[in-house]
Amino acid sequence: MTDLATRVWNHRWKIDPIVRSLIDTDFYKLLMCQSVFRNKPDTQVTFSLINRSKHVPLAKLIDEGELREQLDHVRSLSLTRGESTWMRGNTFYGKRQMFRPDFMEWFENLRLPAYHLERVGDQYELTFEGSWPEVMLWEIPALAILMELRGRAILDEMGKFELQVLYARAMTKIWEKITALKEIDGLRIADFGTRRRHSHLWQDWCVQAMIEGLGDKFTGTSNCLIAKRRDLEAVGTNAHELPMVYSALAEGDAALARAPYDVLADWHEEHSGNLRIILPDTYGTAGFLERAPDWLAGWTGIRIDSGDPATGAETAINWWKSRGEDPREKLVIFSDGLDVDKIRELHSQFSGRVRVSFGWGTLLTNDFRGLVDGDALAPFSLVCKAVAADGQPTVKLSDNPEKAMGPEAEIARYKRVFGVGEQDRQAVVV
Repeated sequence: MTDLATRVWNHRWKIDPIVRSLIDTDFYKLLMCQSVFRNKPDTQVTFSLINRSKHVPLAKLIDEGELREQLDHVRSLSLTRGESTWMRGNTFYGKRQMFRPDFMEWFENLRLPAYHLERVGDQYELTFEGSWPEVMLWEIPALAILMELRGRAILDEMGKFELQVLYARAMTKIWEKITALKEIDGLRIADFGTRRRHSHLWQDWCVQAMIEGLGDKFTGTSNCLIAKRRDLEAVGTNAHELPMVYSALAEGDAALARAPYDVLADWHEEHSGNLRIILPDTYGTAGFLERAPDWLAGWTGIRIDSGDPATGAETAINWWKSRGEDPREKLVIFSDGLDVDKIRELHSQFSGRVRVSFGWGTLLTNDFRGLVDGDALAPFSLVCKAVAADGQPTVKLSDNPEKAMGPEAEIARYKRVFGVGEQDRQAVVV
């Protein structure tokens, strides 16, 4: 097993690049990329880095030259033969050849497009512009690079023995969480922690700890590279990016109201079974479900990713009942800001009423809270979102207005079109 403290102490980034592969990304990104490649390949999209935690001065902590080196390294990456074989020949969600030959041929020849980086005050403005299938693959690497460089800036000030103690304490903290989770009967939990991980090596350590500590209760990882290396299930379905871009492309209010369902109609044609998971909160869960076509009620389940998770699950249960579906046969995946106590609480509340599953993210792969002076390694809220499509701004409302994004006038329009009223604000943990 890797001696993390020694590896950090002896860091030479060309040995330990932050992003090691084009599949050092989340599985849902590749699924969505294939869907976009098929349905909207010529759409021009802009992605932008958004630091919701303004108290973390990224441009003060991270050297611009080092950031550029890491970004340039990602642009040099291409799919290896072994990675291509894994994608072409592996079985995902029970389906062989999930990735079609035309998509694989395109992906095998891909190099990520150029980026634009500018320092503005204490923050960086990092944007990516180009065809949607290409630029969307920057999201996860960009987040991983910024998160790890911020961590390295703090770790660089620490001595060898201090690092040994830090990682020993962090390992103990994670192991105690896993030990607590092991006691939950019927638990099903996966690693969703790539985008805001402490580092690639740390995410890999956390996954190995989950394998040993939880056994069959651990259902896989969203990270494709780690899934390949550890012979695990690669897990994930779709994200807010799809309805955000489809909606930006819609002409007129009627088309806008249909856009989130158009996304899922395209997805319905491509996927079945456990890949048919609804993500309903982009423009408000309650309104989305109320207006949803009946065929969506037949999908396998739903992912709860903002707002109060118990409220979201209850809303889904009531919706399924109203559409003549048995909620006990449906899958509810909780994935927002989870830690042990919340996982235990939600499992207790909904086990037996639905099939419960958890995607555990940042507080698995980056929980260094309280381990250094000033809490300088605590995770923070950093996202990289599609902000424009074919020149039109994107909007996200969420079930938590703290996560809303887009121009104010467009947010007001979307709230009107989607019937979103007053919402409860909740602190964004990560």
